[in-house]
Amino acid sequence: MKHIFITGGVVSSLGKGLTAASLGALLEGRGYRVSLQKFDPYLNVDPGTMSPFQHGEVYVLEDGAETDLDLGHYERFTHCKLSRANSVSSGQVYAEVLRKERRGDYLGSTVQVIPHVTDQVKKCLGATEEGAYDIVITEIGGTIGDIEGLPILEGLRQFALEKGRENVLFVHVTLIPYLRAAGELKSKPSQQSVARLREIGIQPDILVCRTEKTLDQDLRKKLSLFCNVPERAVIEEKDLECSIYELPLALHAEKLDVLVLEKLGLASNSIDMSEWEKVVNRLKYPEGKVRIALVGKYVELQDAYKSVYESLTHGGIANNCRVEVIRIDAEAIEADGVEAHLSNVNGILVPGGFGNRGTEGKIAAARYAREHDIPYFGICLGMQIAVIEFARNVICLNANSTEFDPKTEHAVIDIMETQKKVEGKGASMRLGAFDCTLKDNTLAHAIYKKHKISERHRHRYELNNTYKQAFETAGLVFSGHNEALNLVEMIENPHNRWFVGVQFHPEFQSKPNAAHPLFESFIAATQKTYEK
Repeated sequence: MKHIFITGGVVSSLGKGLTAASLGALLEGRGYRVSLQKFDPYLNVDPGTMSPFQHGEVYVLEDGAETDLDLGHYERFTHCKLSRANSVSSGQVYAEVLRKERRGDYLGSTVQVIPHVTDQVKKCLGATEEGAYDIVITEIGGTIGDIEGLPILEGLRQFALEKGRENVLFVHVTLIPYLRAAGELKSKPSQQSVARLREIGIQPDILVCRTEKTLDQDLRKKLSLFCNVPERAVIEEKDLECSIYELPLALHAEKLDVLVLEKLGLASNSIDMSEWEKVVNRLKYPEGKVRIALVGKYVELQDAYKSVYESLTHGGIANNCRVEVIRIDAEAIEADGVEAHLSNVNGILVPGGFGNRGTEGKIAAARYAREHDIPYFGICLGMQIAVIEFARNVICLNANSTEFDPKTEHAVIDIMETQKKVEGKGASMRLGAFDCTLKDNTLAHAIYKKHKISERHRHRYELNNTYKQAFETAGLVFSGHNEALNLVEMIENPHNRWFVGVQFHPEFQSKPNAAHPLFESFIAATQKTYEK
């Protein structure tokens, strides 16, 4: 099994995850079985307890692992189905080392970074099942020079030595800044970054250069000379004009996939890029356009709803239309009134979230969608919001969720029975994939075209079954259920053209070339409200 390690230098947020995902897509396209892994230096066990302001979206895997949003890119760009073995943090490494020490596994030895921490790093790096894949791509989070990342890099150095350099490839993603005052690109930061990497004992094989300007031949020669990589291994990764889904095509044009296979001693099988070309062509030249209001509490953050934004784009690709997402702060609706923000949109989406900030604005958005017959899509909290709104304004109950008001008169949304005795915050929600049975003759069944589905979850609160009869009498349809736990998973309002709420997170299973059916159907419904 071959291993590719992707490191980053100069600054963070360079796009290592997208580079890894795009490379994975190219290698899959050439017929290789590929898996991807993320190794984060932070000391949290996982990002599940981290604020969106600090970390962005928490991406949930099939087995319930709460992971970095880059794993979303891995699954969207490739055919991988990842597990908790594909997401490792320094916190997990140190926790396991300390557990072993407490059990006496080290037989009285003084526990040190080398060899005990680095041995655990290597164990995690090699956790992917031998023989199941041809190539494993591991992205190393953070930036070269970060103190918390040093044990990981030392583990990489040892791992490469033990596996043999013919089986290991190092790709370094770095920034080539453009100084407008000087009118030129500068290579010195990248030289310094590679120098730091070489001090640790790692020589990159390939340099991927993030840049806003084209790299000329002289600059490529300079980077080759000072960073000790062949000139053809200096890869340009220029800012994309249209979409992140152009990146596999751009890296293929730079022959990154050919170079990687050559250096790993693998055959460069033929590749068909027509599927990616079709995706990009639809993004660049759509036939229509819709405006979708996303009403949330973290809309000012680029990555808080990353998978939702991407899934809306996928729905647009499937319907050959451009999706313009209007990010609306739920508190702005509370302050300005709903009409000021939602009067000129074709669809309304309320995503998941926690806490009561902005809740009344979201409820107002759901009411506006229901009363004006605007397609509405509620995800997780967004479904609960729709339930509360319906209870208040159709059934006329003084209703709320106990998450927002523990003393509410009518708790139409309440904490799950299995969550009532949970004390810890980390990895303690209802997490991962659960089955859902769809009801015949419903919009949900028409969308999925099947009776049994499986979707990923991340929540503590659910619809209170005590009120099911009242809702059904008033016309709300419960179209999806988890039969094992007797939980409502999907609601819909048949009096509206498209009004759906789901307790799960469908955005975690959508791809640019295979939009999730709910997003595809939602965008199709919003197109009917759009006037060219």
